[in-house]
Amino acid sequence: MLFLRKLWGPLSSRSCANSDSSDRPRVVSSPSPLSSSLSLGAFDHIPSDVLMQILRLLGPKEAMKLSLVCKSWYSLASDNRLWIFFLQKQQDSWDSIFFAETSLRSSYPFLTFSTQTPELSFMRIYSKRAQVPGSVIIDGGSGYCKFGWSKYACPSGRSATFVEFGNIESPMYSRLRHFYATIYNRMQVKPSTQPVVVSLPLCHYDDTESARASRRQLKDTIHTALFDMNVPAVCAINQATLALYAAQRTSGIVVNIGFQVTSVVPILHGKVMRKLGVEVVGLGALKLTGFLRELMRRNNITFASLYTVRTLKEMLCYVAADYEAELSKDTEASYEVAGEGCFTLSEERFQTGEILFQPRIAGVRAMGLHQAVALCMHHCHDAELTSDDAWFKTVVLSGGTACLPGLAERLEKELHGLLPPSISNGIRIIPPPYGVNTAWFGAKLISNLSNFPGPWCLTKKQFRQKSRLNIIW
Repeated sequence: MLFLRKLWGPLSSRSCANSDSSDRPRVVSSPSPLSSSLSLGAFDHIPSDVLMQILRLLGPKEAMKLSLVCKSWYSLASDNRLWIFFLQKQQDSWDSIFFAETSLRSSYPFLTFSTQTPELSFMRIYSKRAQVPGSVIIDGGSGYCKFGWSKYACPSGRSATFVEFGNIESPMYSRLRHFYATIYNRMQVKPSTQPVVVSLPLCHYDDTESARASRRQLKDTIHTALFDMNVPAVCAINQATLALYAAQRTSGIVVNIGFQVTSVVPILHGKVMRKLGVEVVGLGALKLTGFLRELMRRNNITFASLYTVRTLKEMLCYVAADYEAELSKDTEASYEVAGEGCFTLSEERFQTGEILFQPRIAGVRAMGLHQAVALCMHHCHDAELTSDDAWFKTVVLSGGTACLPGLAERLEKELHGLLPPSISNGIRIIPPPYGVNTAWFGAKLISNLSNFPGPWCLTKKQFRQKSRLNIIW
């Protein structure tokens, strides 16, 4: 910095006297060397790579100031390579930032993901991202709710989901209002200060008129409850879609293993294709936990609470690549649950996860996970929505139970055995990218976009106008 100050006088008098900052280019594409017709004054004798290193050391604020001096410094200080370096030093990975800024900026409909660098100025993107207001993220899953600030590296809190989305004794609005008020109290923040990103639960999955009406009612009630709390803007997105974003995709199949239901959700360019999806009722986290409890009882393993069983499931259980071969192996392992003691499991470790592929061993009359995904892929293939079938061959796993070790590998193996080569070739199974917090991180990608809240959120005024139009029509 001292070196730059000493030469600042010659710089401003020799190279910038005849410059006009108003005709600076608005968009910087791929990095290019400095034009020989531009002069940096006393800095002309310093190699451009060295100057770039100096700008990196100075930081984004000083680099931004230098870009305002004249066209010469703008050409150097706006180099995409410099601002990619600054973006890489942020909490989010560069890959996720690049995906978000190139694929999600326009909201729906999305273009297919391209590996080519678009015509973007990353200096402008950095500046806009720095100005984006922090938002509250509430991912109310079927088992747990994850909440926190979009600017934080991970959710700041987690609690059991204590909201039922409407019943006769407890109206939907009052339950949602209480649910969100409790979250805001735990975060110790006023609802009126920041936008909020809310995940929509995967409920009423089918595409009947009554199911569509139920989804609309839930979404409208969520908006009403939050706007009545004076939230300035609301972004409400399906949980499966958020999980897909977290995996840096806008098209693919999301397998969400919920509390009581497993949903196989095909998504094309950000739009949920409900007519092609498959739902397996009764196969979820609750069934796995209950089955492990039964296995422990059969083997005379005593426990004090269901919390102990759930903890052992999360810490010790896995999915076997070959179930029959696993039965002949020594799979014994132990884990100590705080306040409960040390527990040792053996075959129970992989028998628990096996019911995802063989539900009948737990008394569930339903298709296995691999059969549900294969059926969904057949639906997508037969629908011929695009000329390229590759869009549904990426499968993203979501939900706490989907974090079981070995699940992705076993599912891929089973799919190759079920599907013809024309469909199975190129299949890729992606484990939950951020574990149990995958949907939360998908919301984080959106809420940190350089144009957020922009096209993603509804304001109270927009919501009321939309509601009035719906009533008229």
